Amino acid sequence: MKKNEEAVIVTFGNFKGGTGKTTNSTMIAHALAEMGYKVLLCDQDPQANATTLFLKTKALLTDEIVAFNKTLMAAIQDEELGQIVTEIKENLYLLPSFSDFAFYPRYLEKKFPSDTSERVKYFSTLIQPLKKDYDFIFIDVPPTISIITDAALYASDYVVVVLQTQERSLQGAEVFTSYLQSLIDDYDATLDIIGILPVLLKNGAAVDLATLENARQIFGVENLFTNVVNNMERLKRFDITGITNEDIHDRKVHRSYETIAKEFLNRLEAELAEVNGVEQLTEQSN
Repeated sequence: MKKNEEAVIVTFGNFKGGTGKTTNSTMIAHALAEMGYKVLLCDQDPQANATTLFLKTKALLTDEIVAFNKTLMAAIQDEELGQIVTEIKENLYLLPSFSDFAFYPRYLEKKFPSDTSERVKYFSTLIQPLKKDYDFIFIDVPPTISIITDAALYASDYVVVVLQTQERSLQGAEVFTSYLQSLIDDYDATLDIIGILPVLLKNGAAVDLATLENARQIFGVENLFTNVVNNMERLKRFDITGITNEDIHDRKVHRSYETIAKEFLNRLEAELAEVNGVEQLTEQSN
């Protein structure tokens, strides 16, 4: 069920590791697929945690162990990412990462020896042919300032900042949001923040609640997702088993992410309505 004419590209980010970027990009992608949207998860982290999770999920559902003839770097060199896109389940697809993707910055340096701007923009040209096939393309990036992150952000329409309720994650989110503005200024990128998604380190703990309040003061209440990701032990199990939906604990996780996915859609709709309103006003003034 294709709902968007062209995929909306969203990067999930924070410059602090271990905040839940991979967990939340994969689980929201899964929830949207369950709702009938066609979603591609693009794993841009050489650690390939999202790839591992989704391949385990595919094996769980189909008893199929996927063997790849080419890595992500080989597909990039062929300038054809679609050849390694893998269906995980109905409406849910994966562009897998491999350890050799760590060499992507070196590849760009050789391909564009004197033009940093072209290095940043190159991935956007590679992902463009895939946009017609999906409603959403989610990108999971490493928690570092790097050409990999820059390229993913440049290719994106929107960003979800994943904020775990701890001070270092809050600092990482602040740096990340400031960095987005520098990317927009330096490369004329056209992206916006859908929202800050809070991930509770410990449900109801005083430190978590204090961090949430600090985040509201820093970013503004309206910029934080109303729904938060609670600490759920079953999420940790998914990393071992793949994403399951077999018992009450699984269903609790999926209900939570369905709610978050719906808020994601509402926030995106509001952003698109605002953009369209500005465009209409511009046309009228001309």
